[in-house]
Amino acid sequence: MSVTAFAIALIAATPLAAAPAMPVPALAEATELAVQPLAAGRADQALATLEKASIADPHDAAVLINLGIAYAQAGDDAKARAAFEQALACHEVIELDTADGSATDSRRLARKAIKMLERGEFRPAPTRAGQLTLRD
Repeated sequence: MSVTAFAIALIAATPLAAAPAMPVPALAEATELAVQPLAAGRADQALATLEKASIADPHDAAVLINLGIAYAQAGDDAKARAAFEQALACHEVIELDTADGSATDSRRLARKAIKMLERGEFRPAPTRAGQLTLRD
């Protein structure tokens, strides 16, 4: 799974018991999950939104996973891991729709995020030498 696909993963959350497909979330919910800033790689903007949402509900696994992604994009792997682990420890397991159209439960996604973090998959791709401009 690509980092971008994962970063915009959380666009809808429902309790796992209510597993039927949900429509795309309302603007307020999408804003709370900072989907657009994460997809654009604007970690600072996403962090501002997600930290407020996390304070309002510290047990929202969707917010915690996206908060972890934002921390990882910002280069703070320790805070990213803590957010992913906090999502993993949430008592309520919710189903999350991902940007690639699949759905998975919050604990599985949190475990996958931790593995991606360990592999460095949230870091920006290195610039290719052919994209650089050199001076004579």
